[in-house]
Amino acid sequence: MAAVAARELRDGEVVFVGIGLPNLACNLARATHALNLVLIYESGAVGAVPERLPVSIGDPALVTGSLMVCGMADVFQLFLQSGRIEVGFLGGAQVDRYGNINTTVIGPYERPAVRLPGSGGAAEIAVHAQRTLIVAKLNARAFPERVDFVTSPGQRSGGRTRRELGLPGAGPVKVITDKGILEADRATGEMTLAALYPGVSVDDVQAGVGWPLARREVLGTVTPPSETDLHLLREVLDPKRLYLRSKGDGKTE
Repeated sequence: MAAVAARELRDGEVVFVGIGLPNLACNLARATHALNLVLIYESGAVGAVPERLPVSIGDPALVTGSLMVCGMADVFQLFLQSGRIEVGFLGGAQVDRYGNINTTVIGPYERPAVRLPGSGGAAEIAVHAQRTLIVAKLNARAFPERVDFVTSPGQRSGGRTRRELGLPGAGPVKVITDKGILEADRATGEMTLAALYPGVSVDDVQAGVGWPLARREVLGTVTPPSETDLHLLREVLDPKRLYLRSKGDGKTE
Protein backbone atom coordinates (compact mmCIF):
# COMPACT_ATOMS: atom_id res chain seq x y z
CA MET A 1 0.00 0.00 0.00
CA ALA A 2 2.84 2.39 0.83
CA ALA A 3 4.56 1.66 -2.47
CA VAL A 4 1.37 2.14 -4.48
CA ALA A 5 0.59 5.39 -2.67
CA ALA A 6 4.12 6.66 -3.34
CA ARG A 7 3.56 6.29 -7.09
CA GLU A 8 0.67 8.73 -6.91
CA LEU A 9 3.02 11.57 -5.93
CA ARG A 10 4.78 13.75 -8.49
CA ASP A 11 8.10 15.51 -8.07
CA GLY A 12 7.75 19.00 -6.59
CA GLU A 13 4.22 18.55 -5.24
CA VAL A 14 3.18 20.00 -1.89
CA VAL A 15 1.76 17.24 0.30
CA PHE A 16 -0.10 17.48 3.62
CA VAL A 17 0.95 14.28 5.34
CA GLY A 18 0.14 12.54 8.59
CA ILE A 19 1.75 9.65 10.42
CA GLY A 20 1.54 6.02 9.32
CA LEU A 21 1.55 4.53 5.84
CA PRO A 22 1.06 7.93 4.12
CA ASN A 23 4.22 9.12 5.84
CA LEU A 24 6.07 6.05 4.59
CA ALA A 25 4.68 6.63 1.09
CA CYS A 26 5.85 10.25 1.00
CA ASN A 27 9.34 9.44 2.21
CA LEU A 28 9.57 6.52 -0.26
CA ALA A 29 8.55 8.82 -3.11
CA ARG A 30 11.14 11.37 -2.07
CA ALA A 31 13.83 8.67 -1.94
CA THR A 32 13.01 7.41 -5.43
CA HIS A 33 11.26 9.53 -8.07
CA ALA A 34 10.07 12.69 -6.28
CA LEU A 35 13.22 14.19 -4.80
CA ASN A 36 11.69 17.67 -4.48
CA LEU A 37 8.50 16.64 -2.70
CA VAL A 38 7.48 19.26 -0.12
CA LEU A 39 6.07 17.67 3.03
CA ILE A 40 3.88 19.70 5.38
CA TYR A 41 2.82 18.34 8.76
CA GLU A 42 -0.14 19.54 10.81
CA SER A 43 2.12 20.47 13.71
CA GLY A 44 3.73 23.27 11.66
CA ALA A 45 6.77 21.68 10.00
CA VAL A 46 6.91 22.89 6.39
CA GLY A 47 9.34 21.27 3.97
CA ALA A 48 10.28 18.67 6.56
CA VAL A 49 13.21 16.35 5.78
CA PRO A 50 13.28 13.94 8.75
CA GLU A 51 16.39 11.76 9.01
CA ARG A 52 14.33 9.06 10.72
CA LEU A 53 10.72 8.06 10.60
CA PRO A 54 8.72 10.40 12.87
CA VAL A 55 6.52 8.68 15.43
CA SER A 56 4.02 11.54 15.64
CA ILE A 57 3.28 14.91 14.03
CA GLY A 58 5.02 16.49 17.03
CA ASP A 59 8.24 14.53 16.62
CA PRO A 60 11.32 16.83 16.84
CA ALA A 61 12.79 14.99 13.83
CA LEU A 62 10.40 17.01 11.66
CA VAL A 63 11.95 20.32 12.69
CA THR A 64 15.62 19.73 11.82
CA GLY A 65 16.31 20.92 8.28
CA SER A 66 12.75 22.00 7.55
CA LEU A 67 12.09 25.12 5.48
CA MET A 68 9.80 26.66 8.07
CA VAL A 69 8.25 25.96 11.45
CA CYS A 70 5.00 27.77 12.17
CA GLY A 71 1.82 27.48 14.19
CA MET A 72 -1.06 25.21 13.26
CA ALA A 73 -3.21 28.23 12.36
CA ASP A 74 -0.67 29.22 9.69
CA VAL A 75 -0.58 25.67 8.30
CA PHE A 76 -4.34 25.64 7.85
CA GLN A 77 -4.97 29.24 6.85
CA LEU A 78 -1.91 30.11 4.76
CA PHE A 79 -1.32 26.75 3.11
CA LEU A 80 -4.40 24.55 3.19
CA GLN A 81 -7.32 26.99 3.00
CA SER A 82 -5.55 29.09 0.39
CA GLY A 83 -5.35 26.10 -1.98
CA ARG A 84 -1.57 25.58 -1.81
CA ILE A 85 -1.80 21.93 -0.74
CA GLU A 86 -1.79 19.76 -3.85
CA VAL A 87 -2.18 16.35 -2.19
CA GLY A 88 -3.75 15.34 1.09
CA PHE A 89 -3.53 11.84 2.59
CA LEU A 90 -6.37 10.51 4.75
CA GLY A 91 -7.52 7.32 6.40
CA GLY A 92 -10.44 6.53 8.66
CA ALA A 93 -12.47 4.00 10.59
CA GLN A 94 -15.10 4.01 7.83
CA VAL A 95 -15.01 4.95 4.14
CA ASP A 96 -18.25 4.79 2.18
CA ARG A 97 -19.48 4.47 -1.38
CA TYR A 98 -18.73 8.13 -2.19
CA GLY A 99 -15.48 8.48 -0.28
CA ASN A 100 -16.96 10.07 2.83
CA ILE A 101 -14.78 9.33 5.86
CA ASN A 102 -15.83 8.72 9.45
CA THR A 103 -13.38 9.22 12.31
CA THR A 104 -15.95 10.43 14.86
CA VAL A 105 -18.31 7.68 16.10
CA ILE A 106 -19.45 4.16 15.30
CA GLY A 107 -23.20 3.98 15.73
CA PRO A 108 -25.59 6.90 16.29
CA TYR A 109 -23.90 10.15 17.31
CA GLU A 110 -26.14 10.59 20.38
CA ARG A 111 -25.41 7.08 21.72
CA PRO A 112 -22.32 5.76 19.93
CA ALA A 113 -21.06 2.21 20.34
CA VAL A 114 -17.51 3.51 19.86
CA ARG A 115 -16.22 7.06 20.14
CA LEU A 116 -13.31 7.72 17.76
CA PRO A 117 -10.57 10.40 17.89
CA GLY A 118 -12.48 12.89 15.72
CA SER A 119 -11.47 15.02 12.78
CA GLY A 120 -8.24 16.74 13.69
CA GLY A 121 -7.29 18.35 10.40
CA ALA A 122 -8.93 15.68 8.24
CA ALA A 123 -12.10 17.61 7.42
CA GLU A 124 -10.07 20.65 6.29
CA ILE A 125 -7.84 18.44 4.15
CA ALA A 126 -10.83 16.74 2.53
CA VAL A 127 -12.37 20.13 1.76
CA HIS A 128 -9.38 22.17 0.60
CA ALA A 129 -6.63 19.91 -0.78
CA GLN A 130 -6.48 19.97 -4.57
CA ARG A 131 -6.85 16.18 -4.48
CA THR A 132 -7.06 13.65 -1.68
CA LEU A 133 -5.79 10.08 -1.47
CA ILE A 134 -7.29 7.63 1.01
CA VAL A 135 -5.22 4.73 2.32
CA ALA A 136 -7.21 2.00 4.10
CA LYS A 137 -7.39 -1.78 4.39
CA LEU A 138 -10.47 -3.40 2.92
CA ASN A 139 -13.11 -5.05 5.08
CA ALA A 140 -16.87 -4.76 5.03
CA ARG A 141 -17.06 -3.06 8.43
CA ALA A 142 -14.62 -0.35 7.37
CA PHE A 143 -16.27 0.13 3.96
CA PRO A 144 -20.05 0.42 4.56
CA GLU A 145 -22.38 1.79 1.92
CA ARG A 146 -22.93 4.80 4.17
CA VAL A 147 -20.73 5.98 7.03
CA ASP A 148 -22.26 6.41 10.47
CA PHE A 149 -21.01 10.01 10.62
CA VAL A 150 -19.47 12.20 7.91
CA THR A 151 -16.29 13.59 9.46
CA SER A 152 -14.56 14.35 6.16
CA PRO A 153 -16.65 14.90 3.00
CA GLY A 154 -16.18 12.75 -0.07
CA GLN A 155 -17.57 13.18 -3.57
CA ARG A 156 -21.24 13.27 -2.56
CA SER A 157 -22.86 13.76 0.83
CA GLY A 158 -26.54 13.92 1.72
CA GLY A 159 -27.38 13.53 -1.97
CA ARG A 160 -25.42 16.65 -2.97
CA THR A 161 -22.18 16.90 -4.93
CA ARG A 162 -19.07 18.73 -3.80
CA ARG A 163 -19.87 21.60 -6.16
CA GLU A 164 -23.38 21.91 -4.73
CA LEU A 165 -21.89 21.93 -1.23
CA GLY A 166 -19.37 24.62 -2.22
CA LEU A 167 -16.28 22.53 -1.49
CA PRO A 168 -13.22 23.83 -3.40
CA GLY A 169 -10.93 20.78 -3.55
CA ALA A 170 -11.37 17.73 -5.79
CA GLY A 171 -11.90 15.48 -2.78
CA PRO A 172 -10.90 11.80 -2.66
CA VAL A 173 -9.88 10.74 -6.15
CA LYS A 174 -8.45 7.33 -5.17
CA VAL A 175 -8.72 4.83 -2.35
CA ILE A 176 -5.59 2.71 -2.06
CA THR A 177 -6.38 -0.57 -0.31
CA ASP A 178 -4.55 -3.85 0.35
CA LYS A 179 -6.37 -5.58 -2.53
CA GLY A 180 -6.84 -3.00 -5.24
CA ILE A 181 -7.44 0.62 -6.13
CA LEU A 182 -10.80 2.38 -6.16
CA GLU A 183 -11.25 5.58 -8.15
CA ALA A 184 -13.99 8.19 -8.02
CA ASP A 185 -16.24 8.01 -11.08
CA ARG A 186 -16.29 11.43 -12.75
CA ALA A 187 -20.01 11.31 -13.46
CA THR A 188 -21.41 9.81 -10.26
CA GLY A 189 -18.64 10.33 -7.69
CA GLU A 190 -18.96 6.66 -6.69
CA MET A 191 -15.83 4.78 -5.68
CA THR A 192 -15.27 2.32 -8.52
CA LEU A 193 -12.85 -0.59 -8.80
CA ALA A 194 -10.07 0.49 -11.15
CA ALA A 195 -7.17 -1.94 -10.57
CA LEU A 196 -6.36 -5.19 -8.77
CA TYR A 197 -3.23 -6.39 -7.03
CA PRO A 198 -1.69 -9.58 -8.49
CA GLY A 199 -3.54 -12.69 -7.35
CA VAL A 200 -6.62 -10.75 -6.21
CA SER A 201 -10.04 -11.27 -7.82
CA VAL A 202 -12.99 -8.92 -8.19
CA ASP A 203 -14.88 -11.11 -5.71
CA ASP A 204 -12.10 -10.63 -3.15
CA VAL A 205 -12.56 -6.86 -3.34
CA GLN A 206 -16.36 -7.07 -3.39
CA ALA A 207 -16.25 -9.07 -0.16
CA GLY A 208 -14.52 -6.14 1.50
CA VAL A 209 -17.11 -3.44 0.70
CA GLY A 210 -20.71 -3.07 1.77
CA TRP A 211 -22.26 -2.05 -1.54
CA PRO A 212 -22.50 -3.49 -5.09
CA LEU A 213 -19.11 -2.39 -6.38
CA ALA A 214 -19.00 -0.86 -9.85
CA ARG A 215 -15.85 -1.43 -11.89
CA ARG A 216 -14.05 -0.10 -14.91
CA GLU A 217 -14.62 -1.89 -18.20
CA VAL A 218 -10.92 -2.73 -18.30
CA LEU A 219 -9.28 -3.28 -14.93
CA GLY A 220 -5.65 -2.37 -14.44
CA THR A 221 -3.10 -4.56 -12.70
CA VAL A 222 -1.00 -3.04 -9.95
CA THR A 223 2.73 -3.60 -10.32
CA PRO A 224 4.25 -5.07 -7.13
CA PRO A 225 6.84 -3.06 -5.19
CA SER A 226 10.32 -3.23 -6.66
CA GLU A 227 13.30 -4.66 -4.78
CA THR A 228 14.47 -1.07 -4.29
CA ASP A 229 11.10 -0.12 -2.81
CA LEU A 230 11.16 -3.07 -0.41
CA HIS A 231 14.72 -2.36 0.67
CA LEU A 232 13.97 1.30 1.36
CA LEU A 233 10.75 0.55 3.23
CA ARG A 234 12.07 -2.32 5.35
CA GLU A 235 15.71 -1.46 5.91
CA VAL A 236 15.96 2.34 5.59
CA LEU A 237 12.63 4.02 6.30
CA ASP A 238 11.05 1.66 8.83
CA PRO A 239 13.65 -0.82 10.12
CA LYS A 240 11.97 -0.91 13.57
CA ARG A 241 8.61 -1.79 11.99
CA LEU A 242 6.78 1.17 13.46
CA TYR A 243 4.24 0.99 10.64
CA LEU A 244 5.19 -2.10 8.66
CA ARG A 245 3.90 -5.03 10.65
CA SER A 246 5.65 -8.40 10.66
CA LYS A 247 3.58 -11.53 10.02
CA GLY A 248 4.13 -14.74 11.95
CA ASP A 249 6.28 -16.15 9.13
CA GLY A 250 8.71 -13.25 9.45
CA LYS A 251 7.53 -11.57 6.27
CA THR A 252 6.34 -7.98 6.20
CA GLU A 253 2.82 -6.85 5.36
